[in-house]
Amino acid sequence: MSSTPLFDKILVADRGEIAVRVIRACKELGIRTIAIHSEADGNSLHIGVADEDVCIGPPPGDQSYRNIPRILSAAEVTNADAIHPGYGPLAENADFAEMCASCGIVFIGPSPDAIRRMGDKAVARETMLDANVPVAPGTGVLHSLEEARLAAEGIGYPIRLKAVAGGGGRGMRTVDSVEGLERAWNAAQAEASAAFTSGTLYLEKEVVAPRHVEIQVMGDQADNVVHLGERECSIQRRHQKLIEESPSPVVDDNLRRRMGNAAVAGARAVGYTGAGTVEFLLDTSGSFYFLEMNTRIQVEHPVTEMVTGIDLVKTQIGVAAGKPLPFGQADVRPTGHAIECRINAEDPDYNFRPSAGEISTFHAPGGPGVRIDSHAYAGYRVPSHYDSLLAKLLAYGDTREEATARMVRALEEFVIEGIPTTIPFHIAAMRHPDFRDGRIDTDFVAGLGYGG
Repeated sequence: MSSTPLFDKILVADRGEIAVRVIRACKELGIRTIAIHSEADGNSLHIGVADEDVCIGPPPGDQSYRNIPRILSAAEVTNADAIHPGYGPLAENADFAEMCASCGIVFIGPSPDAIRRMGDKAVARETMLDANVPVAPGTGVLHSLEEARLAAEGIGYPIRLKAVAGGGGRGMRTVDSVEGLERAWNAAQAEASAAFTSGTLYLEKEVVAPRHVEIQVMGDQADNVVHLGERECSIQRRHQKLIEESPSPVVDDNLRRRMGNAAVAGARAVGYTGAGTVEFLLDTSGSFYFLEMNTRIQVEHPVTEMVTGIDLVKTQIGVAAGKPLPFGQADVRPTGHAIECRINAEDPDYNFRPSAGEISTFHAPGGPGVRIDSHAYAGYRVPSHYDSLLAKLLAYGDTREEATARMVRALEEFVIEGIPTTIPFHIAAMRHPDFRDGRIDTDFVAGLGYGG
């Protein structure tokens, strides 16, 4: 990146560890930062590391972190010339991106059109089909239960109902037979309506016992799009990722090339700029199918940073300022192996029950090949209003075996007292023979006895 600041001031429209991560990148680029926070987050670390901060409202998200008028007002009164949305509620909000532009503020992310096309799962599916990206057999928008019944009979059970506006597993139901279709249809519609204000559904053939493998892409304003390899994200609970790694234990060079090319083709089809992730389901035969595209930086982006040496947040900021990508596809040469464990304020012994409260002791691990991204510290009070992520612990090694051993060592060093966390779960997962052998799929957590 140029030594001349790309922007004067960036407002970070998110909280927690990602806000700290973005602010650190800005500081290294010589860019001043503004942190926003709710009344519940007055002791969060991202406030202390920013140059300025603005309290934007009470704890509820609709009055603070999702309140677009208050965030834009904060940007205007602090003279911010760009907004980085992190990976929070506004990162994939096309209306917010448009409103930023109308206020003369750069939105650090893709275009509103790309966000809308990938956010509508039915449109995303059709876009990928047109770009020759593999997609599981399925339908477009379904207008009735009877239409769903006929489509499912033609495709064959099991099938999966999905919300057109869905994400995070909400508005999604697997159906094994026609007898369960009506109940699943009603439940998926109700959940989708509550979460996204739209109960519109479509369906796809269910991929049985899949692995979840995603491709990191980066595009610039000159239509250059590059992929940065894959991340294995199969270890999940209720469609929320818990452990990620790169490279995947089952992806060879040929499969990596094919998946990478498909991801690039899909991103180019929507004129994609900035950081994004094209997600696939990989079946036991080695076939892969488009799942969705996340039009933002991902929680697990440090995994890719560790194996490629590329700072994705700095690259995002440069692209948003109109700079070309500082690397081409031939320059991306991942080496070694990286693993990320999401340390959540949850009690895994009680079905991952969220645990708010004050952290009395916080001792972060260190040593070669260990990275921790966190906003927590001793004395920090974890609020009950938001996502439970406390820290992302990463371990890097020359081989998967070394990275795994390093991760176990780091987890054992990591001390968080005062509230339950998922550290014990991660230690059990790292030591499990199936993880050691790379035999993982999206049912791995349930197999450990922790619930799915």
